[in-house]
Amino acid sequence: MRHKVGALLLAGLCGLVQAQTLQGTVTRISDGDTLWIATSPTTKPIKLRLQGIDAPEICQPWGKQAKEALQARLLRQTVRADVKARDDYARRVVRLSYQGEDVGAWLVSQGHAWSYRGRWNAGLYAKEQASAKQRKLGLWLAAGADQGIEPRVWRKQRGPCKP
Repeated sequence: MRHKVGALLLAGLCGLVQAQTLQGTVTRISDGDTLWIATSPTTKPIKLRLQGIDAPEICQPWGKQAKEALQARLLRQTVRADVKARDDYARRVVRLSYQGEDVGAWLVSQGHAWSYRGRWNAGLYAKEQASAKQRKLGLWLAAGADQGIEPRVWRKQRGPCKP
């Protein structure tokens, strides 16, 4: 009996993390790493968070530019989203591609976001970040004392942006 319960539990968990691929049109950009897609003209748009990156907060230096760059590239475009997880805000965390290009890699390589680092690794897009930093692109060119402060540190020091 115990083995049957364990097998059922494992099967259920596998279903929760089963890969899902979405294709849709970008309807809205919230900031440099969050967007909305409609998978059909009649469905409610779905909120997505890009995996492996952390874009500046809107009130942070380069935050508006990061949002505008993503908006200029993707608004009203068709994208493919490979769902990897859900975050603390119930957003789908996705690897997003546009015309075959990894959008997260593009954002980081252009200096619009950081490669999201873990405790023990430099992140999915560490090479792209090093290149953007060396070439002084985007946020790496931004002036001011707040240059280079990762968004998670920014939020911890200052709290969330106020509308």
